[in-house]
This record gives sequence, C-alpha cells and structure tokens, in this order.
Amino acid sequence: MTVSTTLSQTALLVELEPVVARNLDRHLTLAKEWFPHEYVPWSEGRTFDGPLGGEAWSPTDSTIPDVARTALIVNLLTEDNLPSYHHEIATLFGRDGAWGTWVHRWTAEEGRHGVAIRDYLTVTRAVDPVALERARMTHMSEGYTNAHGDEVLHSLAYVSFQELATRISHRNTGKATGDPACEALLARVAADENLHMVFYRNLLAAAFELAPSQAMRAVADVVADFQMPGSGIDGFARKSVAIALAGIYDLRQHRDEVLQPVLRQWDVFNVTGLNADGEAAREQLATQLDSLDRAASRFEEKRDARAARLALR
Repeated sequence: MTVSTTLSQTALLVELEPVVARNLDRHLTLAKEWFPHEYVPWSEGRTFDGPLGGEAWSPTDSTIPDVARTALIVNLLTEDNLPSYHHEIATLFGRDGAWGTWVHRWTAEEGRHGVAIRDYLTVTRAVDPVALERARMTHMSEGYTNAHGDEVLHSLAYVSFQELATRISHRNTGKATGDPACEALLARVAADENLHMVFYRNLLAAAFELAPSQAMRAVADVVADFQMPGSGIDGFARKSVAIALAGIYDLRQHRDEVLQPVLRQWDVFNVTGLNADGEAAREQLATQLDSLDRAASRFEEKRDARAARLALR
C-alpha cells in the first residue's frame, strides 16, 4: 500500500526486509560459483626484485595500453576500499536477518573481485606493483564515506546506479587491454556486478510502491551529485578523463547506459501518489538528465575534435 506519510529509516528497513529476503533467494539461485585462480595465467609469472632477488618491474613487461593500465588501477583501488564499504552498509542495513545475510554475501563477492584483479596484474606484470601498493595504502588510509550513509533509500539508489556503472567499466576495461585473459576475468567480475545491481534495483522498485515521494527524492538527489566510490583515489580526475577519452566510461555511457535503463525499470516518470516534494524531485531529475545530455554531447564534440587533431599530426 502506498503511504502518504514519511517513513523513518527504521520503518523502511523493516518494511523492505521481506523484499530483501526474496531477492536474496533469487540472487543465490542465479549467482554462479567461480574461482579467481582459474582466471589468472600463473605460468606467465616470475619473481620480482626484493628479498627473493628477482627482476624489477618494467613498463615493457606488458603490452597492455597505458589507458587500460590506468583503468585497471582505478578499478582495483575501488575494490580495495571494501572494508569501508562494508562498514557503511553494515552500519546502515544492520547485520541481522535478511539484511545482514545480504551484507555479508555482497562483501564476500566483492572481495573476490579484488583478489582476482590483483593476482592478474601481479602475475602478468601489467602495472608497477610498488606504485600500486603505495596507491592502495594511500587510498585505503583515506577510507570511504557514503554521502547519504544514514539514509536507506538514498543508499539503495546510489548502489543501483553504481553497480551498473562498475559493470560497464569492468567490461570495457577488459576489452581495452587487448588481452583475452583479462577480458574473460573482467567479464566474470562484471556478471557479479550486474546481479548486485538487480538486487538493489528491485529493492528500490519496492520502495517506490511503499513510499514513492521519498524514493523519488532519493533518486533525484543521487543523480544530481553522483560520484563513483573511487573518486577519492589520488589523481582520480586526471585518470577519469583519460578513461573517458578512451571510451571506457564517459558521460554518455553514464547517462544512456546507467541512469536511463535503471530509471526506465522504475518507470519514474509515470509514478503516481507523489506529494509536492516528490513532484519537485521528479522535475529536478528530468532537468538533470537534460543537463547530462548536453554535457555528454559537448564532451563528445571535444573528443572528436581532439582525435581529428591527433590524426593530422
């Protein structure tokens, strides 16, 4: 039943728990067991310099393009901050019942991604392991704080978009490497991320039925200030520009392949039962999508012009 009053955070958690339980069962039915070690070409590995006296890393150790290395580093450092993410969602959702079971399952699956990607990068010498470890220490020392960490619906809206964005980034990064082994690994990781997205998307769909105005406000706020969880990585702005220029993840993909499909699933522009703030949030959402469309077009024009200039050199 649609409610007209504002539900507390505790009430939202209680009302949504049966939906969590159903979608947890669905997730466990669809999730496929896989093993990181099966996706790593271990025979390519050799000892590094240091206590064991191996060979120092060199940029020539791998033929992966520089932008693909950048994307791999960003993707891995994002996964590395898992302890902070776990703390954020466990604090908000709790560790009991269906919510708690999901939090732990999600954490275990995300942890597997970091293990697999790091093993691949180390064995294939795709990136400088010393620089990578230093970047990990810096990034994890900063931690991560959800901009809406005390709001259930805002957090659900954020991860609905973020998990899909991560899926697209992983898939496109794999393709950009030109390495079939890396592409297969990141496709496997992306499949997990897609299931995570569906889980969260389904929860917020239920929230739209339960508290449509609160859900609409959450979605509008998140779309307006969306940032990937890796935005705290040192040099993220420069790295994200390089990634966008390479077509791995850019504004057009963010709008058309992340925001739009999820918003269509929620049918946000046909939701009924909104109060004044809910209607205002929906108008804000439409305005933001138009703004993103214009910004994406400007970026594409600049990228095309840049490519043309480089082609003439």
